[in-house]
Amino acid sequence: MRREINDQGKLLIGGIPASVIAKTYGTPVYVYDVERIRQNARAFVQTFKNHNIPAQVAYASKAFSSIAMLEVADQEGLSLDVVSEGELHTAILAGFPVEKIHMHGNNKSLAELQMAVEYNIGCIVVDNFYEIALLTDVLAEKEKSMDVLLRVTPGIEAHTHDYILTGQEDSKFGFDLSSGQAEKAFQLLNANDQVTVKGLHCHIGSQIFETSGFTLATQKLFNTMKDWRERFDYNADVLNLGGGFGIQYTEEDDPLELDQYAIALIDEVKLQSEKLNYPMPEIWIEPGRAIVGDAGVTLYTTGSIKDIPGVRTYVSVDGGMTDNIRPALYQAKYDAVLADKMHERAEMEYAIAGKCCESGDMLLWDVKLPKVEPHDLMAVFSTGAYGYAMANNYNRFGKAAVVFVENGEHQLVVRREDFEEITRLDLSYTKQEEKNYETSND
Repeated sequence: MRREINDQGKLLIGGIPASVIAKTYGTPVYVYDVERIRQNARAFVQTFKNHNIPAQVAYASKAFSSIAMLEVADQEGLSLDVVSEGELHTAILAGFPVEKIHMHGNNKSLAELQMAVEYNIGCIVVDNFYEIALLTDVLAEKEKSMDVLLRVTPGIEAHTHDYILTGQEDSKFGFDLSSGQAEKAFQLLNANDQVTVKGLHCHIGSQIFETSGFTLATQKLFNTMKDWRERFDYNADVLNLGGGFGIQYTEEDDPLELDQYAIALIDEVKLQSEKLNYPMPEIWIEPGRAIVGDAGVTLYTTGSIKDIPGVRTYVSVDGGMTDNIRPALYQAKYDAVLADKMHERAEMEYAIAGKCCESGDMLLWDVKLPKVEPHDLMAVFSTGAYGYAMANNYNRFGKAAVVFVENGEHQLVVRREDFEEITRLDLSYTKQEEKNYETSND
């Protein structure tokens, strides 16, 4: 993980001292190095261009969606994945090209499908038979057509260093290949004149550090495509191999360079195309975390310090599971520093606690730092994905602000929630208590 430090021992984010950002916008605050976002996006986009491979790199906006973020994604030539009316609405407000928007979701509502069709988005990734029926009705009612991908489960489950060939069929997402569900769904969609089945989609996991799983998935999908070509005279124009490309959170993580994921996919798709004499499909991928994860840093101010002799020392910060629920949700690990003490030796071990009224509100365990004092500025790295996206108002804390930094300048792109915004949806209870009187026959 990159750490830029000035001569005074202060952490810099995009060339700006973290302390300047904290003083300007307060803490906790999410800070994004926009140049890093651009570099990550270009690592994928430029690799496909350099290999002269038709492709779409769709930013998975679930990782972090805001108007400013989607504007940057558009500037970098990305397509966009959305999973809800809210994410689609954000894309529309950002002026994102609708023809490059893809809609996902395992339980798309009628309203979501209607909105997608009304805006003429580029593609819907169809997930189940219920959705097929809904989409059929929507297209008939609106007299429109739609490109779709068929999401399938190839029977490959990817864990960081482990690929399992069974079990992934047991998923809430997509049509199972082995049971014949995917083929039945394909036949239903392919028979509809208002639907164009552009190809197949799969997603094998998240935070993946190797390419073996993608290779296996590509092989299985090509075998299906070959079978459907022979039996149904169908050629897939698109092969979407999903996302899940890993990033570094701590020194324990050892992901590949982002372009290496793209190169591995290109090589395998080429190999299968030549081996099976199948027309080369356009490759689509869906990086989210890989685009924004390591571009984000969350800044906190330290507060109370509790030392339990012989056990541990707790340092509490002014945020926690409201701005980063991942450690509490699935024991995610991060690394942290004291942003104004970068030249001091990290000799003491601390547990970093959030301020929510919840024992599980712990951001880091056993992190080594210089001596911590109240009002120190703490920076937690690689929080750009699923931090703000999963933020919440537990204990009625307001959501943190988001700041973009680029070319030596900083800009607020999401305001901090204030008290009025936290309560703006609340209504008074005006119904009067109804009293029941019992008559007595005494």
